[in-house]
Amino acid sequence: MEADSTAGDPDDDRLGANRRNWDERVPIHMASRFYDVERWLEARPGPRQRETEALGDASGLDLVHLQCHFGLDTLAWADAGARVTGVDFSQKAVGAARDLAARSGLEDRSTFVCANVYDAAKTLSPHTFDIVYVSLGALVWLPSVGRWADQVAALARPGGRLFLHDIHPVAWSLAYETPTFAHTYFEEHEPYVDDSGETYTDANRALVNTRTYEWNHSIGQVVTALIDRGMRIDRLEEHDWTVDPQFPWLVETAPGHWTTAAGSPRLPLSYTLVATRTA
Repeated sequence: MEADSTAGDPDDDRLGANRRNWDERVPIHMASRFYDVERWLEARPGPRQRETEALGDASGLDLVHLQCHFGLDTLAWADAGARVTGVDFSQKAVGAARDLAARSGLEDRSTFVCANVYDAAKTLSPHTFDIVYVSLGALVWLPSVGRWADQVAALARPGGRLFLHDIHPVAWSLAYETPTFAHTYFEEHEPYVDDSGETYTDANRALVNTRTYEWNHSIGQVVTALIDRGMRIDRLEEHDWTVDPQFPWLVETAPGHWTTAAGSPRLPLSYTLVATRTA
C-alpha cells in the first residue's frame, strides 16, 4: 500500500482525502482542453507574459514550484532557461510531470518530487532557490498559511523571490450561483467540506473520491505570514479576472480570461503577490 505523504500532520485525514481527489484528477486534467497538453508540447509558449514581467529573465536561476500538479507551469520555466524543481503531494501527478518532462526534452533542467508542501524544505534540503513559484488555486488546499509561509521562507535564498498568483479570498467567499457572500473570508480551523466531485476543467468524467477540504486565507493573513518570516512584499495586485469559469455568472472576454459581465460590479477574482527574502 502506498504511504500517505500527509502522515503525522494534524490534518492528515483531510489532506489525505484531498490527495486522493487530486490523484484522480491527474488523467482527467491531462486529457482536458483546459490544459491542452498536446498543443502545449507543440507550441512551447513558456511562462505567461505577466509572470516574466514580474520576475524578469530566469535563465540560469533555480526555481521551485510548490503544489505543481503535473508540472506544465513548472516546465514552462524550464523552457525559459531556469533549473526547475516541482513539488506535489500526488505521486500520480509527479509521475505525469516526469513523463511530460521526458516528452518535452527538459529532463536535464527539471526535477519532480512527491512531498507534502509542508515538508518541502526538509525534503529538498540543503537546496534553496532563487524563485519560489506558486500558481493559481494552491493555498485553498492548505489549513495553515503560516506553515506554508514557513516553507517559502526556508526555500528562498537571501534575495530570493516568491511569485504567487492565486484565487482571491473574496472570490472564494462568494456563493456559486450569485455574487453574494456565502463562506468565510478568513482562515478558520474548520474547513469548508465539498462533496461535489467537480473539477475546474472541461472534462465531465465523474470523480469517485469526491470529498475535499478547503481553507480560505485573507489577503492580510497571507501578507502578514510572509512579513513575519522575513519576506518583503514588493508587489500586491488584485485582479478582476481569473483563468476559468469559476462561477456561472462570469463571462469570457478573451481566451482564458473570465470576469464579471459589462455593467456588473467589478470583483477581485485573483491576485498576484511578489515578495523578496531579505535575510
